[in-house]
Amino acid sequence: MDPLIITVAAVGAELIRDQQPALPLTPDEIGRDALECERAGASIYHLHVRDASGNPTMDVGAFEAALDAIRSQTELIVQFTSGGAVGDDADARAAPLRLRPEMATLTTGSVNFGEGVFLNPLPLVRRLYARMRALGIVPEFEIFEAGMIANALLVTEEHGVDHHLHFDFVLGVAGALPAWDGVIDFLSARLPPGATWSATGIGRSHLAVTGAAIAKGGHVRTGLEDTRYFAPGVLASSNAQLVARVADLAGQARRGVAGPAEARRVLGLTQVS
Repeated sequence: MDPLIITVAAVGAELIRDQQPALPLTPDEIGRDALECERAGASIYHLHVRDASGNPTMDVGAFEAALDAIRSQTELIVQFTSGGAVGDDADARAAPLRLRPEMATLTTGSVNFGEGVFLNPLPLVRRLYARMRALGIVPEFEIFEAGMIANALLVTEEHGVDHHLHFDFVLGVAGALPAWDGVIDFLSARLPPGATWSATGIGRSHLAVTGAAIAKGGHVRTGLEDTRYFAPGVLASSNAQLVARVADLAGQARRGVAGPAEARRVLGLTQVS
C-alpha cells in the first residue's frame, strides 16, 4: 500500500463558528491551522474560504490571502474547492482557479444535498475540467453517487487523460450515497487501473469510513467540514486533532503516513513555489 495521504477539509461552506468554535475563518487562522495539521500528519489542505462576516465566498482575493497564508508556513498541497456553496453560479465557482492551486475538487454530477440540490450538469463539469487542465491543476473527482465515476471517466476520455486520476468518495451526505457496508469496495472496484482514491464519512459515519479506507489501501479525508465532533457529544478541539486521530489509526494498522512530498509523488504533482 502507498503511505496514507491525509486530506484535511478544514473550513467547508456550511458550518458556522457558533456550531464549532474551532472553525478557522480568517487567513491568519487558516495559516495557523494548516501548520498544525501538517505537523499532525496532513499533506493536503482542502480549501473553502469565508468573507469578513464568516459567510462562504468564492472571492478570488479571499482565496489568494488564504493560499498565501498556507504556503508561507507549510509545504502542504493546497486543493481549492470548485463547488463552493450550494447555489454558487458557474462563473463564481471557476474564478479562484486562476490562482493555479496544485489541485481542485470537481464534482461530476448533480446530487441531493440536504434540503437543496448541488447542481453539476455535464456542460459545467466539462467547463471546470477544461479550465483546470489549461491551468495545470490536477482535479480530485468528488464522488457523492456511483454514477459520478462514469461521468468523470467520460470527461477525461473526451479531453484526453494527461494526469493522474484521483477520486474522493464522500459518503453519508443527507440525500446522497450512504456509508453502507461494502460501498467502498463497490466504488473502488469501478476505478481504472492506476487511479487512487480517498474517502470520508460525513458525521457519524466518519470513523467507520476512515477505518475501511485505511484497511483497503485508500486514503482519508477528515476535518471540520466533514465531522465537527471528535466523539459523541464532544466537539473536536481542532482540525489537527482530527488529523492526528487518522494518523494514529494508520499507525495501529501498520501503515505509514505520507508527508507532502510523498503525496505529490503518489498524485503526480509538481510543487508550486
